[in-house]
Amino acid sequence: MIDVEDLIQLVRNYNPRTDVDLIRKAYAYGKEMHEGQTRRSGEPYFTHPVAVAAILTEQRLDDATIVTALLHDTVEDTKSTYGEVANLFGAEIADLVDGVTKLTNLQLSSTQTKQAENFRKLFMAMARDLRVILVKLADRLHNMRTIKSLPHEKQVRKSKETMDIFAPLAGRMGMQWMREELEDLSFKVLNPEARASILRRFVTLQRESGDVIAKITNDIRIELERENVEADVFGRAKRPYSIWRKMEQKEIGFSRLSDIYGFRVITENESDCYRVLGAIHRRWRAVPGRFKDYISQPKSNGYRSIQTTVSGRDGKRVEVQIRTRQMHEVAESGVAAHWSYRDGVRAENPFAVDPAKWLASLTERFEVAEDHDEFLEHVKMEMYSDQVFCFTPKGDVVKLPRGAMPLDFAYAIHTRIGDSCVGAKVDGLRVPLWTRLKNGQSVEIITAEGQRPQAASLDLVVTGRAKSSIRRSLREEDRDRYIKLGRELARVAFEHVGRRATDKALRTAAKNLGLRDESALLARLGSAEIRPSRVVELLYPDIATTQGEEIEPSHAVIGLSPDQSFNRAVCCEPVPGERIVGIAWRGRGVVVHAIDCGALAKYEGQPGRWMDLHWHSGRHAPEHTVSLLVTLRNDAGVLGHICTLIGEQKANISNMEFLDTKPDFFRLRICVELRDVEHLHTVMTALEAESDVAEILRQRDPALDT
Repeated sequence: MIDVEDLIQLVRNYNPRTDVDLIRKAYAYGKEMHEGQTRRSGEPYFTHPVAVAAILTEQRLDDATIVTALLHDTVEDTKSTYGEVANLFGAEIADLVDGVTKLTNLQLSSTQTKQAENFRKLFMAMARDLRVILVKLADRLHNMRTIKSLPHEKQVRKSKETMDIFAPLAGRMGMQWMREELEDLSFKVLNPEARASILRRFVTLQRESGDVIAKITNDIRIELERENVEADVFGRAKRPYSIWRKMEQKEIGFSRLSDIYGFRVITENESDCYRVLGAIHRRWRAVPGRFKDYISQPKSNGYRSIQTTVSGRDGKRVEVQIRTRQMHEVAESGVAAHWSYRDGVRAENPFAVDPAKWLASLTERFEVAEDHDEFLEHVKMEMYSDQVFCFTPKGDVVKLPRGAMPLDFAYAIHTRIGDSCVGAKVDGLRVPLWTRLKNGQSVEIITAEGQRPQAASLDLVVTGRAKSSIRRSLREEDRDRYIKLGRELARVAFEHVGRRATDKALRTAAKNLGLRDESALLARLGSAEIRPSRVVELLYPDIATTQGEEIEPSHAVIGLSPDQSFNRAVCCEPVPGERIVGIAWRGRGVVVHAIDCGALAKYEGQPGRWMDLHWHSGRHAPEHTVSLLVTLRNDAGVLGHICTLIGEQKANISNMEFLDTKPDFFRLRICVELRDVEHLHTVMTALEAESDVAEILRQRDPALDT
């Protein structure tokens, strides 16, 4: 364990004016509070807070943050209290410790609704003081470095949480080194065989071609000497997870993977950055499409650098980052550079981002989210996406995630422009709305009065803002129809568990889901954005739990005598969740019809054959065949895509029959095996939303009843 004097020296290296007495006092207090506690490894527990503090000294952070690291687990894990910490160390440090404690208690990897709500709390904590997140990230980094002592199941859970949440968050804050290490430590737990394989390939490559990094570094230095540019050159192999991710994305093997080496050139001033770029491009051939100038167009977290990829020695692709020393400090520390100290005073780095402004830019798009799920979608879009920079016709810059399309651009400008968008021009040329935008392109949006988004528009956007705006517009347009359908779905789902879908019950569910009222909930049910079973589980978790086992198909219908069997009528193909009636047949048992089946009219004069039946409540097997009549656009790949879409809804296709084939469309009957009416609605909604589907109907033909 690092002793207090060594820790103080780490702080003094960048802050000679540090409050030595404050750090000694915090060290002694933390050690006393954690006395007798041990980690899973058997080490004294206090080794962990000290290690977290040491990690934060690498970012040259202020005394309050270092002290918070030493005390960050005291309120949660010892007899210490917020009031005691405030009395001993002041309100600022007490608030920071309290913020870290609250973040520790958030279960960020829980169910989606809970996760979304906890993400809101996380961003609120960030808004109060970003140093809380810096301590939490350092805390997670040390825990991942020492994860081997935990049981395997807990290692996997922590690694998934790190990969999904903390690593992207570190990257979004500009702390790329921490993101890469967190990802690689998680990768080591989640896929150790793949990581070991990549490391073995590196050893083999180095044995075959020698120390490539040293050779290329020397080549770059020779070129810089010719240009009389003073700069430091560093090279490294990329981390195993970064290489694995590229292999997965590009679907290629290690032997075909290029640019597995990265180099940095650190200059004295900005003009030298461009001189270095010129020297490198004169010496090696630039790879098209792999040049980015983040100096003239910085990222929102302050990152500035020129990035280029060239075909270097022996044709190997290498990525080169060129930046000044001040830019490098921000590239290493990200938003944390705002608190960095040098020679006892806060460093005046012109590229360090004001955390308040950064948070405002990060969260401004979250304000439009109407519920937890939309908020979570916004967060993940912001955290996981790299960015492209496009221009309006007037020259204003619009930042979008990689893969964004013209509709995303339109909604980024204004919701009204997105809603009325009918086309786009990119660099003066008319392009389809599914065109992927690239860095530096000029985009002009073409609008038409009275235009409204269609369901197919959801396939033409990637940003959370655009998706939520389109969904909101669709909900408003079809609101009455969705509310009516949602009420029927809710009624059926509640009847399954012996309850009634009263307005009060629906209001309670809406409140728990963060929706405005029961009408908003019913609209979401009708548009298939919320499953009826989720509402039931929310209100009656004990009853819903008992519904978990799959019902035996032979016992799916209630109301039959023990010696009676049943068959579903082929004319209406009823499924669980629909109201049903039975018609008794001699020698054939009972045929089950939907209550609104047209074939029942011919049995009206035979009341003795009618039986009052209903479906067993619970989870049914996915074996209730329903025939769907679908009209599709006749084009390459359309049918395959529709079959894949049905499979994604966990429905099996049992039969398919072409009814009519034309040059521009074809009609077919698709038989799918489903669980219940909710499953049917999910499949039909998914198909109806596809732009290639002109029409979809459920086949019901009374003439088929014999």
